[in-house]
Amino acid sequence: MVSPIEAFEEYQQTEAWTWEHQALVRARAIYGSDALVSAFDEVRRKVLQQSRDSEALKKDVLEMREKMRDHLGGKKSERFMLKQDQGGITDVEFLTQYWVLNFSHTNPALTVWSDNVRILESLVEEGLLEKEQASNLTSAYTQMRNEIHRRNLLNLDADVALDKYQQEREWVSHAWQEWMLN
Repeated sequence: MVSPIEAFEEYQQTEAWTWEHQALVRARAIYGSDALVSAFDEVRRKVLQQSRDSEALKKDVLEMREKMRDHLGGKKSERFMLKQDQGGITDVEFLTQYWVLNFSHTNPALTVWSDNVRILESLVEEGLLEKEQASNLTSAYTQMRNEIHRRNLLNLDADVALDKYQQEREWVSHAWQEWMLN
């Protein structure tokens, strides 16, 4: 934290963009005094648990995802970019961020964790997501993430042949269609 916690809270409450709140879903304190970590966690919870207009939130998340996909995805037409292409890891991340921002004002348990896998588990526990869909998204996310790690260790790009991860991509694309485009 490079600013006083009060300034951070004020900014998050009054000036931050939706994408900054999306980033806050994944944020966690990794070092600092117990008081600072506790204060950061409290600000994070309060900001994430704000009531939001669902349609405006969805519009903001969709616009940011489109910008990222246009800028970072699809650079190799014969390859699937595991992180940025449609049906990839970033779609799962944006879905979990949307769900936390959309539902945590009535389901504060969604703000406990900052990782996608436990957020998906929390969504099931809160009755907001079907277990099968959460399991499919978790599987897709972890399999593609593991492949990225494996490829990084081999000093390879994070893309695969288009016929790889077909089922996982379908699961992610179906969830995206259901939650973000309907």
